[in-house]
Amino acid sequence: MSEAKAQETAASSLVEYRAEEGVALLTLNDPPANTYSYEMMQALDGAILRARMDEGVQVIVLTGKGEKFFCAGANISMLSSVTPEYKYYFCLHANETLNRLEQTPKLVIAALNGHTVGGGLEVAMAADIRLARRGAGKMGLPEVSLGVLPGTGGTQRMVRLVGKSRAIELMATGALFDFEKGLELGLVNHIYEAETGEAFMQQVLEYARTFTLPDRAARAVGRIKRSVQTGAEIPFESALALERELQQQLFQSEDAKEGLNAYVEKRKPQFTGK
Repeated sequence: MSEAKAQETAASSLVEYRAEEGVALLTLNDPPANTYSYEMMQALDGAILRARMDEGVQVIVLTGKGEKFFCAGANISMLSSVTPEYKYYFCLHANETLNRLEQTPKLVIAALNGHTVGGGLEVAMAADIRLARRGAGKMGLPEVSLGVLPGTGGTQRMVRLVGKSRAIELMATGALFDFEKGLELGLVNHIYEAETGEAFMQQVLEYARTFTLPDRAARAVGRIKRSVQTGAEIPFESALALERELQQQLFQSEDAKEGLNAYVEKRKPQFTGK
């Protein structure tokens, strides 16, 4: 095996990829803390593109290996040993990767199987929906304790999820809190009771499959996500124009015809994603 191929294989192993029943499961694989390096972000970037281009995938689920951590953020040992220029480009690429995840027109679910802190929470906030296992860990953005700020979209996504005052307080104090507090703040959508991480992931995948074909119009789900994620960041009139364009795309789809016909015929629609 060539050196380049060996490096590619090693990088890809940092993010496990499995797709079945319309769901692509991406697992950050560097236990116990699943901290990310440039190599892991490259692997995540590749996995996101793979899921995006796979017509058989309608939902993306992102989780961490093991039962202790979803992700503890960037690898601090790595950051302490590299140049400021390397850190800048590392953060730039991480931002680009999470933007790609956020803008992919397929529903993205983050399964918080353990501690979700620092850059790990920044990764989770780039998902559309966050599901957590009760009692599995803490969450928060404690970067201030290192003399830095949450630099992988944390300051911007946090404020959009919880509001200015709460976001500033949470990041300025660096507070860590349980998933129940995250639910109260709007950072977590649902908390599941599960005795093991495996049982939790079964629940997550069952939930994810409720957004897949043929029972759900996955194309419409993806366009709803796209309209919200993009529309929330542009002027209102422009957002309405985007919404109209996405709606027109759906009106021209076979799934829209099926949905309307099924309603008229009083039967359950069977969507095909076309």
